[in-house]
Amino acid sequence: MKNVGGTDRAIRVILGIALLSLFYVLPGYWKLVGLIAVPLLITGLAQKCGINKLLGRNTCRLR
Repeated sequence: MKNVGGTDRAIRVILGIALLSLFYVLPGYWKLVGLIAVPLLITGLAQKCGINKLLGRNTCRLR
């Protein structure tokens, strides 16, 4: 069941792309900061978030 939609989805995808670009820009161990983007992109594109499910949140209008 989808529980990520609308603005929440857009923010996750945009922030994921921005953080992923840091992976290519930052030197050394700072590249690991860019890997934070992976879960954001996955949850934004799949429209499913385990944390939202645990908290009972649903930002998707279609049910």
